[in-house]
Amino acid sequence: MKAAILLCIFTVSLSLAADQAAIPNPLIDYRQFVTVAETVQPVREKRRLTEEQFVALAAEPGTVVLDARSADKYALRHIRGAINLPFTDFTEETLARVIPAKTTRVLIYCNNNFKGAPRAFAAKAAPASLNISTYVALTTYGYINVYELGPLIEVGRSKLVFEGTEISGSR
Repeated sequence: MKAAILLCIFTVSLSLAADQAAIPNPLIDYRQFVTVAETVQPVREKRRLTEEQFVALAAEPGTVVLDARSADKYALRHIRGAINLPFTDFTEETLARVIPAKTTRVLIYCNNNFKGAPRAFAAKAAPASLNISTYVALTTYGYINVYELGPLIEVGRSKLVFEGTEISGSR
């Protein structure tokens, strides 16, 4: 009996998988996403920055600090000087407006880099961290100089300066 049920489940699963593969959409390419993610993984690991490195590079002329969180989370609290372009708004055109050239140094951070400010930096499941998607997307769009804030930082002890409506004055 159990074997028959398992066989039915397996057959239905195969049928659903085949149906999904047969639904064409040239604007959705999961396999290419996986290929890009796997290709950039070793580069991304080498470009994860300490807090001190992030602060130093952010201060260099021509560097863009990109905050890909939602506009409302950005308004609550963000790194001073960061430009907000929500991940959901990434297109060739919108990225070109905020990042001058594909060779521009771009520093990224996300919710999962900070603790102690849960309204502004609500933690995501680790595999769903916005840094991962943002890094892959920027690479997919041809940006070749992307760096990522690596550690989990307590906002109250951070060397980064924040601004936003959640801040009751400048640091």
